[in-house]
Amino acid sequence: MTLWSEGVHMVDYTQFLDGIVHEPTQREGRGFDLTVAEVYDLTGPGRVDFGGGELAAAATESHDSQKRDPGDDYGWWNLDAGRYLLEYNESLTAEGTAVTLQTRDELLARGVFHPTLHVTDLPRVPLSVGGAGFRLKENARVSTLVVARRD
Repeated sequence: MTLWSEGVHMVDYTQFLDGIVHEPTQREGRGFDLTVAEVYDLTGPGRVDFGGGELAAAATESHDSQKRDPGDDYGWWNLDAGRYLLEYNESLTAEGTAVTLQTRDELLARGVFHPTLHVTDLPRVPLSVGGAGFRLKENARVSTLVVARRD
């Protein structure tokens, strides 16, 4: 369903996203916020060659989260300065839907970012953490998705 409001094209993101954590909160701003399901450490080098015949993924391990109090429902990832891979709770379900992923302003203001990406699925995304590190809660909104093109 496509909605129109005061001449602005609005998109119903729920038509092509699965795994939404809490729709009303995730659609509050422009676009639709994506939430973090998992954080991975890069533990070994990947490989890229000219022809693609020798491609190899980087080795990764899940980065443990910790609960601040035993009764907490969700834990926190304690991330030192460095690079990580993020995995989202959400996934794209509609083929031919191109989206743009952008870092949420809340992360940028804290020295944390990922590249802006134009994708047709939601891959693991590299996350850069600067300075003294960063604390990230499970299911936190980390990226904003906007539709680049609908085929």
